[in-house]
Amino acid sequence: MKNFFYLSLLFVISSSLAFAQDPTRFSDQVSQISKDYPASDFQSSVVFTGSSTIRMWKSLQQDFPGEKIVNSGFGGSQASDLLHYLDELVLDYKPEKVFIYEGDNDISAGKSTEEIITTYNLIVEQIENESPNTEIVLISAKPSVARWNLADEYIALNAAMKKYARGKKKVKYADLWKPMLNSEKRPMEDIFLKDNLHMNEKGYAIWAKTIGRFL
Repeated sequence: MKNFFYLSLLFVISSSLAFAQDPTRFSDQVSQISKDYPASDFQSSVVFTGSSTIRMWKSLQQDFPGEKIVNSGFGGSQASDLLHYLDELVLDYKPEKVFIYEGDNDISAGKSTEEIITTYNLIVEQIENESPNTEIVLISAKPSVARWNLADEYIALNAAMKKYARGKKKVKYADLWKPMLNSEKRPMEDIFLKDNLHMNEKGYAIWAKTIGRFL
């Protein structure tokens, strides 16, 4: 029954991906990442990957000086794009840990929680199969002023991600939703850039504090 469930969801996401943007639109970004972080020099590293929230985290290495960090974030990506480039962005490094941030752009693009979790499962299973010692941390979708109208969808996705992680031995869930809310349970306005979507140094300081617990 479980296999049938996943096969059914895979059919749904495969059908939707037929109309999705071509993942090869990121080929230049991925090539540059491979040049910036040669796999031969960054074996057994800690990989941070996902969309622009990761790509723009310029202080990653400074925030975690005791780790060999790879920032393989690529701006505008969705979970399906990461799946397409999983070898180049994650597996080639044989990482000790990989932190993944996808889902933010997926929800904004109208994808369902089920579609996103199905893609996450494909990503996780491929990592487990090819790099079984790698620990995986799924980072929650973040709250932002720009996309606060989608808050309910993000909350539902985060709940599903947390539940999914509980069922996997090597998978953990990092909650960045709550630390970014103010006393009124809305996104802090002073932790974002002018676009109210991407974070400034204060926002990343919150992330570093929370992520640091997993290192």
